[in-house]
Amino acid sequence: MEVKERMEELTRLLTEANYRYYVLDDPTMQDFEYDRLLRELEDLEKAHPELAKEDSPTRRVGGEALSKFEEYTHPVPLMSLQDVFSPEELEDFLTKTLESYPDTAFSVEPKIDGLSVALEYENGRFVRGATRGDGVKGEDVTENLKTIHSIPMILEGAPERLIVRGEVYMPKKSFEALNRRQEDEGKPLFANPRNAAAGSLRQLDSKITARRKLDILIFNVQLADGVEFQTHAESLEYLKRLRFKVIPFSLLRDAGEIVRQVMSINENREKLACDIDGAVIKVNDLSQRRKMGSTAKFPKWAVAYKYPPEIKPTVVEDIVVQVGRTGVLTPKAVVRPVRLAGTTVTNATLHNQDFISERDIRIGDTVHIRKAGEIIPEILDVDLSKRPEGTAPYRLPNRCPICGAPTQKDEDGAFLRCTGAECPAQLSRNIAHFVSRDAMDIEGLGPSIVDALIEKGFVRSPADIYYLTLQELRSLWQKGDTAAKKLLAAIDESRERDVSRLIYALGIRQVGAKTGKVLASQFGSLDALMGASVEELTAVPDVGEVTGRSIADWFAQPQSRHMVERLRAAGVNFESKRVVTDARFAGMTFVLTGALTKFTREEATEKIELLGGKASGSVSKKTTYVVVGENAGSKERKARELGIPILSEDEFLNMIH
Repeated sequence: MEVKERMEELTRLLTEANYRYYVLDDPTMQDFEYDRLLRELEDLEKAHPELAKEDSPTRRVGGEALSKFEEYTHPVPLMSLQDVFSPEELEDFLTKTLESYPDTAFSVEPKIDGLSVALEYENGRFVRGATRGDGVKGEDVTENLKTIHSIPMILEGAPERLIVRGEVYMPKKSFEALNRRQEDEGKPLFANPRNAAAGSLRQLDSKITARRKLDILIFNVQLADGVEFQTHAESLEYLKRLRFKVIPFSLLRDAGEIVRQVMSINENREKLACDIDGAVIKVNDLSQRRKMGSTAKFPKWAVAYKYPPEIKPTVVEDIVVQVGRTGVLTPKAVVRPVRLAGTTVTNATLHNQDFISERDIRIGDTVHIRKAGEIIPEILDVDLSKRPEGTAPYRLPNRCPICGAPTQKDEDGAFLRCTGAECPAQLSRNIAHFVSRDAMDIEGLGPSIVDALIEKGFVRSPADIYYLTLQELRSLWQKGDTAAKKLLAAIDESRERDVSRLIYALGIRQVGAKTGKVLASQFGSLDALMGASVEELTAVPDVGEVTGRSIADWFAQPQSRHMVERLRAAGVNFESKRVVTDARFAGMTFVLTGALTKFTREEATEKIELLGGKASGSVSKKTTYVVVGENAGSKERKARELGIPILSEDEFLNMIH
């Protein structure tokens, strides 16, 4: 089979698998097989870039970051709806409509709490998509929308031009997973799925959007050249045939039945995969809609019924502190059980000390609680009239409740963090970081193996990796001799890594892989770095006061000293092999872009740094040179706009030789 035919076949197979999985919720392909086919297509596109297509399934993972979003004018305005807040207001709308138009059918749909967008297709191909904005002008977020797997890139049998409207949302499972990652990384939690979806769709880096696992439900045809519809329901069925993921709806005529359906949607909202904040009631007949017309702001043929947030009182029985995998201390209120939004709530997040202090939340207080975005239980305020005598303001502990190490405020002061290098709560994450590719790069020590080692009690510190025996490693597999020997060899090999990797692997706050290289070059050894004062540290390029203090504080901790000495005894290299002897690139910043053929990005980055320069991921006025490979995209364009010199691979090689 020719390459082009194989690429077309792979595209067809992957597109069908996406439709089955993300639209029909009926997967027919194993994840392993999907990943294998996707990797094959990626390899073929790299080898034959001239055959790669803009709507390829490989584009679902995101492309190069943008510098800004372009403004987009909607050909058909995206109107908003009039809100109603009670059954009486809804009945009033229905009664008036039925008086003028007897026997009217209404479409009743859940109102997804997300971000409204328009998707535009030309000759069956997705060409652009934009946020609603003010209804007339929005932002072009095409690249981010391509990462949503339920949006079809190609439509069979579509008109020459088609524009549809839908609601981008973050499924509850994706939201919960995102907040777990935020908590693990010591970042603020998102309050609700809508905020998370809006923030994710407006990321300039579409790779971040892709990781957020957004979804969409289509609820309207805005424009369809040459296609006529009599009813709204007919248009939705048409969209289903085109393989869009379409909003569920009911067609009803009786006002009482419609009100009951709206209430039923609210009662069953916990069963939905996405968050909703109401129901939408629309006249089904499109000619009748035209007769009814619109006001300056809203159509007269539809309303949005908004569900009120459910708020209930309860009592704070205790405040407990959890330590996340990154060491962040997260307080949680244990509350008297209360039924809220369909579930029994027994605790509520308190976020951080500022949140507690602002509301003056104390143990024993009666508080009002709701589910933020119908997901996370949240304390709104305290009923001071019911506060018991003798209560005291709550303060987070100054020592980790797990390991006893001192706690330290984050740079912005919002969070407290355990400083213990060997804290059990952080062990899994610390080891995963220690063995990662940019750190000690120990192949084979994946998350499941790390968790197994911890569970068996074989490791209590990253340093313990170097004390593992063959017998211990064999116990991880049923027939584990070969795998155990291979892993033990990888561990032994990592002892000789440059100390720059070890510095990064230690997990010191503010010290990334690049800073690790700079520190190794400047101090030459881990011992010299440990003995450096804050003044000496801040004298190093790219090391500021916060980073310098963080390094000094880390090495001053008993747990850190213990781990370092265990690493020394295990024979881990403490010396630098990267001392800068030729600083011809001192003060220069390089950006690498496009497909490089004569060296890898890692090789080029290492050479730049060994010659005293910096490698950056984005182009700015401070960039000295941009090195371009094949298919260089927006970074090359931005470099030309800013007048920054552009180097070919050969020109770059001439500079380093």
